[in-house]
Amino acid sequence: MHSDSPKATSAAALPAVSWKEFAAAQSAFAAEVRAAFGAAKHHVLATLRGDGSPRVSGTEVDLRGDQMLLGSMPGARKALDLRRDGRMALHAAPEESMDPGDAKVGGIAVEVTDPAEARALLSDPGADPAAFHLFRILISEAVITSVASDELRIRHWHPKRGLVDTYRDG
Repeated sequence: MHSDSPKATSAAALPAVSWKEFAAAQSAFAAEVRAAFGAAKHHVLATLRGDGSPRVSGTEVDLRGDQMLLGSMPGARKALDLRRDGRMALHAAPEESMDPGDAKVGGIAVEVTDPAEARALLSDPGADPAAFHLFRILISEAVITSVASDELRIRHWHPKRGLVDTYRDG
């Protein structure tokens, strides 16, 4: 994609950090986000279609050490969306209740194109990187929404603003 296209410019201007940097900046909050994504296998991924409209897909998220990763079958629409415009959002909704909370991560997906790096990230020297797409997630925001007594509690983290904790009447 040409670097001065509107989509490339807006994605490049989005402040985003690695999972490692997020966890270093807000270790307790990052641990809660990690737990929310680890509580279930399937999550919801929002991407942008070529015309700018949203696409929602099921996906699996892998938090390996210092990385937040997601994969896809070769040629899947969500992978093609992310290749064209890496802006995305992930949602790890709670199964039955709002306990411990509803977690979301927004940011940029960057495809891992080096086969050796993909194998190392997956800890599988025999993996065939041609058989899948692998994306590293750079985080521009993380949110956990929960219920506290009769109020909605929204904790929102951003690389430049840090963690903000707000409450709303129910």
